[in-house]
Amino acid sequence: MISNKKLGLIGRNISYSFSKKFFENKFQKLMLKGFSYEIFDLNEIHEVENLISTPDLLGFNVTIPYKEKIIDYLDELSDEAEKIGAVNCVLIHNEKKTGYNTDAFGFEKTLLLHKKPHQNAALILGNGGAAKAVQYVLDKLGISAVTVSRSTEINFDNLDQKTVEDHPIIIQCTPVGTFPNVNDCLKFPFEGLSKDHLVIDLIYNPNYTQFIINASEKGAKTVNGYYMLEQQAEKAWEIWNFQKK
Repeated sequence: MISNKKLGLIGRNISYSFSKKFFENKFQKLMLKGFSYEIFDLNEIHEVENLISTPDLLGFNVTIPYKEKIIDYLDELSDEAEKIGAVNCVLIHNEKKTGYNTDAFGFEKTLLLHKKPHQNAALILGNGGAAKAVQYVLDKLGISAVTVSRSTEINFDNLDQKTVEDHPIIIQCTPVGTFPNVNDCLKFPFEGLSKDHLVIDLIYNPNYTQFIINASEKGAKTVNGYYMLEQQAEKAWEIWNFQKK
């Protein structure tokens, strides 16, 4: 067994993250003595340079707002990460830093678990790293998608009820409503939602964002980001441990 291996998570204002507890529980369950998992809260992405040179660092997860910015600091990208243009998992092996995207894996599993046959058009709310992984999965599954962000043709100010009615899958990919700002909610025409809709909010803390609460009040099937998070974490663990197999 490899001893003294360090893992962690980089992001900004991420003390709320579930990752540390998740991986520490995993180390305990697998009776791994030499592993640790730390939260690396970085004010700026360039601070990652110091982290990368840490002895015994096996890899790290990446979250908001660095999923795209981290790419400049890596030697190689997996096919998926390259196509998506965002990285949420980094492996350091023989001093080579490789970026992966396990968000896509986690989101695909979540979507396929809940999607109904009539749900074949989606609205992606947001255009950051997580939204890019979502777009990749929807393309792969042949589901047409429209991105709604502050800078797109359809934006949060002109998104209307009819557009929502015409897109039975809604994926909320922005950080709006994340702990501790649990009362915040995206501007969204909730009256366009019905029991025919599947609404996935990628946020997992809190369990029920204001967005999910508003959507469920309209009868939509709602799912938070916890299962996706678990699945992407398991995939990251697989990546970090490939060289032991």
